[in-house]
Amino acid sequence: MKTHGSAVWQGGIKDGKGAISTQSGALNAYPYGFSSRFEGKPGTNPEELIGAAHAGCFTMALSLILGEAQLKAERMETKADVTLEQVADGYAITAVHLTLKAKIPGADQAQFEELAGKAKAGCPVSKLLNTKITLDATLES
Repeated sequence: MKTHGSAVWQGGIKDGKGAISTQSGALNAYPYGFSSRFEGKPGTNPEELIGAAHAGCFTMALSLILGEAQLKAERMETKADVTLEQVADGYAITAVHLTLKAKIPGADQAQFEELAGKAKAGCPVSKLLNTKITLDATLES
């Protein structure tokens, strides 16, 4: 499987503006820039997109792992908090914290935590990121 995303940028770092697109069209020339990345202004940023990708990848991986354990989620909701910090040689994503809330009939807490940990370690986006990845997993009844 291969897919792509693209970006266009015009101008300098602070006064410039960009647009991000995806092959699927889910994002089509969606705006991003310095202000949306560092000042909380409208638009997206690479870290937000990485968070969405990581949350989606992890949740799908957990669905697969649950199926292998003869379990099926009624609902899973994952949030990925991505931390971007200034480091000695510029900026780096220094951490991703996954927060999972799930309703999985027949699962117990210990099994749930074990399977979620496997998904965290094994999903392709986790493998891509060279950073600390943590997880809080809550099994709802």
